[in-house]
Amino acid sequence: MAQHGTPFDSIGLYLRRLDLSIAQVAQVRQDVQAMRNGLVQLGAWAAATGAAVLLSWLGVHAVLADASFEQPQTLRLPVPMPSASTSPPAVHVEQTTPAPSAGTASPTRAASRKPAAATTSPAGTVRSYLVPGGRVALDMRPDQAELVSATPDADWQMQFWQGDQWMRFDFSRGDSTNSVFVTWNGHPPEVQTVVR
Repeated sequence: MAQHGTPFDSIGLYLRRLDLSIAQVAQVRQDVQAMRNGLVQLGAWAAATGAAVLLSWLGVHAVLADASFEQPQTLRLPVPMPSASTSPPAVHVEQTTPAPSAGTASPTRAASRKPAAATTSPAGTVRSYLVPGGRVALDMRPDQAELVSATPDADWQMQFWQGDQWMRFDFSRGDSTNSVFVTWNGHPPEVQTVVR
């Protein structure tokens, strides 16, 4: 014989389904709360990171805006005028000996090549040295030399080394390297150029 359920059985079934739905609703609430917590943490991290970046930028900007930078001093470099009979030398060598004292000969210069043209500035004498690959301009003083500028020609690279009483400039391209050496170790500055 077929059994028919009592009305209490259908109410029990309904309550079981309702109980299952309440459990699902509780689970959804927990998931939503977890997402909300994650979004709050993400927002807090983004705000803190943005504030740190802004504060760093403002600090660096304030320091650099107040910093006083020394303007570069412009010195006019002489440009040798080529004449029809002679072409300007590509390489310069200048070697000077100390000033003469009683009983000694006058200073000598290497006569094999012409020294570069010079102009007088308040700081000293600016001399320009041209080698294949670039040009070096130096402020020559009685007891030292200071770099004014060093410019490589197009497609050439330049390297620079400096010590307490010397400087070296190399202009290179491929296998070719040309150098300018300046020394003043206890004597007036001497400039030598090497073309290889």
